[in-house]
Amino acid sequence: MRDFAVSDSPAVQEQLDRLAALTLPQGRLGLDPVRELLTRVGDPHRALPPVFHIAGTNGKGSTSAFLRAMLEAGGHRVHQFTSPHLVRYNERIRLAGELIDDAMLADLLREVLDAGEDIGASFFEITTVAAFLGFARVPADACVIEVGLGGRFDATNVIEHPAACGIAALGIDHERFLLVEEEGAPAHPMARIAFEKAGIVKPGVPLITQAYEAEAQDQIERAARIAGSPLHMRASDWTASMGATIEYSDRHGELTLPLPALPGAFQTDNAALAVAMLRHQDRVQVPASAFADGIAAARWPARLQWLPNGPLTDLVPNASVLLDGGHNPDAGRVLADYLATIDGPIHAIGAMLAAKDARGFLSSFAERIASFTAVPLPSHDAFAPSTLAQIAREAGVRQTGTADSVQEALAALNRRGTVLICGSLYLAGEVLRENGPLPA
Repeated sequence: MRDFAVSDSPAVQEQLDRLAALTLPQGRLGLDPVRELLTRVGDPHRALPPVFHIAGTNGKGSTSAFLRAMLEAGGHRVHQFTSPHLVRYNERIRLAGELIDDAMLADLLREVLDAGEDIGASFFEITTVAAFLGFARVPADACVIEVGLGGRFDATNVIEHPAACGIAALGIDHERFLLVEEEGAPAHPMARIAFEKAGIVKPGVPLITQAYEAEAQDQIERAARIAGSPLHMRASDWTASMGATIEYSDRHGELTLPLPALPGAFQTDNAALAVAMLRHQDRVQVPASAFADGIAAARWPARLQWLPNGPLTDLVPNASVLLDGGHNPDAGRVLADYLATIDGPIHAIGAMLAAKDARGFLSSFAERIASFTAVPLPSHDAFAPSTLAQIAREAGVRQTGTADSVQEALAALNRRGTVLICGSLYLAGEVLRENGPLPA
């Protein structure tokens, strides 16, 4: 998939412009291009610290944040690769705990782009190889690597011997890519999603997962069995329940852990998955105290994030502003659960990519919001505001409208209550760029 990025650094922007000019691989499947590119730059993926590889529809980013925080709380230096970025491209690559600096980012992108000029590699393939090159050159104790899309054919799936693989919550998303008919792949939508995510399984490597409905569970169990991968599924091999604390249990014993600082009840599931991934592998030692410390320390921007004072929030001085980048029906249901805990009127502002199930997303919380104002998402293949507003009406929102920008929408909502900005991580990035805080 193509992404969009800008940088204040001319050296970085030069390479981002080269990335933006890459053509999309139409109908191409397989990992041969990224493997060839890796070979040309010295196979850095074979020189990485122990890797924790995470797939999933929802929650994989938060799980990666919990993993990094727990590992760091245990005294380890951690590389991290995530996508997409929100404000700065540098957010995708974290070296030994710090966002990659502009000079090294420009150098890595230039080296990989130069090496692969004739391969026809994609934006994400180039990005992945650049990250692995940095990971191989900077000392660290562990890598946390998030799958970009799917799993089976994702560029990160060239990792050969990870310490553990994890699969977070599953749902329907990226249908144009993940639900295309293919011989040998299951036809049931959730089974197919699980089939793609379980493509990250590696022989002999522990696979740690949440619990799923039968069709998805069957695919994950089958993938683990074929690969000879020890499978540790929630409710079978480990459990976690939430009250005033998280009560976690597995064959190693029981833990009482604090609730996450990250808002939303679903974050307890992501935190528990991170704990299970660390406790079902033996390549990186993590003290028991690090689980609680990491849960308390983890941060993940644009997921139920309350915004501080800034140029945008100052436009609605009598309201609190909540930012969420979720964009599929499952994310809508999570958002609905959180909105149910908020008192008073909620007015939403949103934009969505045209490939997303806008009706499925909005219908989950339509009854909870007093209004929805659709805004444009410039430079992206997004719903026109008038179209998105119509979808919101059909989904059950009582009052809808459009505005030419988030600023205009906020200025028109100068009233008490809560303002929710939602529907797209790209929109969330623009909001953080304008208002702050920048992801760090």
